[in-house]
Amino acid sequence: MASTSITDYLAHLEVERRMSAHTLDAYRRDLAALTEWAQRQGIADLETLQPEQLRAFVAAEHRRGLSPKSLQRRLSACRSYYQWLLKNSRIALNPAAAIKAPKAPRKLPQVLDADEASRLVEVPTGVKLGLRDRALLELFYSSGLRLSELCALRWRDLDLGNGLVTVLGKGNKQRSVPVGSHARNALDAWREDTKAPDDAPVFPGRGGAPISQRAVQIRIRQLAQRQGMFKHVHPHMLRHSFASHLLESSGDLRGVQELLGHADIATTQIYTHLDFQHLAKVYDAAHPRAKRKKSD
Repeated sequence: MASTSITDYLAHLEVERRMSAHTLDAYRRDLAALTEWAQRQGIADLETLQPEQLRAFVAAEHRRGLSPKSLQRRLSACRSYYQWLLKNSRIALNPAAAIKAPKAPRKLPQVLDADEASRLVEVPTGVKLGLRDRALLELFYSSGLRLSELCALRWRDLDLGNGLVTVLGKGNKQRSVPVGSHARNALDAWREDTKAPDDAPVFPGRGGAPISQRAVQIRIRQLAQRQGMFKHVHPHMLRHSFASHLLESSGDLRGVQELLGHADIATTQIYTHLDFQHLAKVYDAAHPRAKRKKSD
């Protein structure tokens, strides 16, 4: 059972920070795990927890088989909770402040190359839902939107004359992103077909409500398979591809950060590793001194 302070903290995240239901559930699970561990240790009040006790909790979770990435997330939830308690004068010290989780190996995102991306988005428009599918895919790849941002989009959010789309991203932060000419053309054709008013969803689902995220995921997987693509293609792969191709061409990390709506540039920097991996492959294939001699 969650303590009053945890209930208050989760309400703060939901109401004031406007966190998504998915993130809230993760924080709730992480803090429930801490509560259960503390009760087994005879610690009745989490607000009295000391740094060495929190360190023991992280160690116990590690022994239980939690991956470094899961431990990082669990400790991040604890750190944020105790920071909130400190800010609200409920404790005098954040016991998580100096504790570090084990480093997790960085998993590079999978992307489509430029030819694959073009092949995917250029779906035939003369079939049922063809105009919608083309507009949806072109916009994903053109503007690097998150799945939630694309599903929530209304026609009033698009300024196709100036080639801009305005979205409400994570943390309730608004940003405007360019829309490329191919995406503008596809969206124009889709709107001409639907005759939709400004306040209508750009991509409606059942009953005229915005299309669900699950429906978009399933549709993109189906379209990729029809195009003969064997990768597991999903909406975020198009966002990854947008970022990777843009960074590869421009080298402007700050610009890509702004377009993606990342609060921390460290999140965007993963694409520099991806770009370097690509360059390393080019080097290995092309440089006469890169190839190792075969052993006799």
